[in-house]
Amino acid sequence: MSEDTNDLAAADGERDPPSQVGRFLYSGILAYMAVDGFKNNAKRVEIAESKGVPMAEHAVPFVTGMLFVANLGILFWKYPRISAGALVVFFVGTTPAIHNFWTMEGKERNDNKINFLKNVALLGGAIVFLAEADRDS
Repeated sequence: MSEDTNDLAAADGERDPPSQVGRFLYSGILAYMAVDGFKNNAKRVEIAESKGVPMAEHAVPFVTGMLFVANLGILFWKYPRISAGALVVFFVGTTPAIHNFWTMEGKERNDNKINFLKNVALLGGAIVFLAEADRDS
């Protein structure tokens, strides 16, 4: 597309979705997290219960499913606002509740700090996708 065509497409609200490679890489991590969550559901429920998550036996598989479906929305850029918004909700809700490293010591503290920071980075990516989806609407 020429520069003028790009400007016209952007003015009509027809913009190209964010980088396909970037979405694939981001979604690959989220898919791994979701599949791992489903495989280790019992352990995840146990951890959530120990953190005081209400109805953990229902909440954990629900948010894991939300993560997986929202991930597909980002990958295929379908319903991107809802998908990115769901990811923001997922990371804002689970990260401080599950990876509260500031209450821990030793190796457990370090491991949870790494996971906390990883999730914050993934939250940042979700916020970028949400902003891109808002620009498309």
